[in-house]
Amino acid sequence: MKTKRVSIFINEGDTWHGRPLHLELLEVLAREGMAGATVVRGVAGYTRGMGITTTSLVDAGGQLPLIIEFIDAEDNVERMIPVITGMVGIRLVTTMDVDIRHGGAFSATP
Repeated sequence: MKTKRVSIFINEGDTWHGRPLHLELLEVLAREGMAGATVVRGVAGYTRGMGITTTSLVDAGGQLPLIIEFIDAEDNVERMIPVITGMVGIRLVTTMDVDIRHGGAFSATP
């Protein structure tokens, strides 16, 4: 089975209809049957046009980086990309082909 990993790069202050974007993305991914997803909080980061944001500041202003990642069957990922990009706007979304070498609990079901 061909599988892909999706990485969605957002900031902790990003919202979707008034709720934190990362939680809304998790809910959509779960509702659509993706195998699982993880949100990783960065300790520092930057994007073109913005300075470096880091936890060493007293208040990072909700701009610390978050990365939402999930792995699923290629057809499931391709089905979700338009939904994800519609929610994140100009934020970066990447996909990568992956080979699952271990993880018997992984179940990619359409």
